[in-house]
Amino acid sequence: MFWEGAKAGKLMLPRCTTCNRVHWYPRLLCPFCHSRELEWIEAKGEGRIHTFAVQHRAFGGWTDEVPFVTAYIDLHEGDRMFTVLRGVDPTKPESIRIGAKVRVEFEQASDEVSIPFWRVVEE
Repeated sequence: MFWEGAKAGKLMLPRCTTCNRVHWYPRLLCPFCHSRELEWIEAKGEGRIHTFAVQHRAFGGWTDEVPFVTAYIDLHEGDRMFTVLRGVDPTKPESIRIGAKVRVEFEQASDEVSIPFWRVVEE
């Protein structure tokens, strides 16, 4: 469901119908109450930067992109997502603000796969 949503430009997240909490990453059990009663919801695609790091080494398809910024995003719906932050200057980390509002955007990696990235937005 996640990848189908991403291909359509939607951020889909699993939510437990027992405790009503959203979690990331998808798994068979709710990490909070261990229920198997899960559903997928369309998220707002908004959040805030919890923390970030500038990556100077990379592997695989990321080697041509160093340096780049990775971040943990506090999702509007709850929980936290690890991602690559777009639209920031990795050579000026002082310009990146913890708590800054971000919005998801999707980049088409192939005909079948779109990958979510996050971008800082004005408040």
